[in-house]
Amino acid sequence: MRSEEEVNRAIERYADTVRRLCVIHLKNHADTEDIFQDVFLKYVLSSVSFESEEHERAWFIRVTINACRDLLRRFFRSRVVSIDEIAEQAAPENEDHREVIEAVQSLPERYRDVLYLHDYEGYTAPEIARILGRNVNTVYTLLKRAREMMRQKLGGENHA
Repeated sequence: MRSEEEVNRAIERYADTVRRLCVIHLKNHADTEDIFQDVFLKYVLSSVSFESEEHERAWFIRVTINACRDLLRRFFRSRVVSIDEIAEQAAPENEDHREVIEAVQSLPERYRDVLYLHDYEGYTAPEIARILGRNVNTVYTLLKRAREMMRQKLGGENHA
């Protein structure tokens, strides 16, 4: 079990990353908070020794993505409509921002992950390949296809 100091440091460093990954995958505030808590609980209980800050960050990303996937696979999840979705439809705030988020969220998971890690977290393709356990050339291909899909969804070059 990790010390309170270690946990507080990890939350300070990785909270934004974990939350953003959850929002991209889950599209739901309540589920995001649940997974956020689960990820940091796994960290508290984990005995993994990290080689570097990058190794620790990669661990958080991998655990978060896996937790989101597990939640989405649950049977009941496919039969529920999110209150957040209903609220968003009723009162859109910033239409352009919302359009981009919806376009990213509508991408197939493998494209969404690499696009998020590259464009929002600033990882290079070789780093993404290491984090996701994929070939570097595969990551480059996925990035290219994700950007093409975003251009199509957003209607040309203006947004992408």
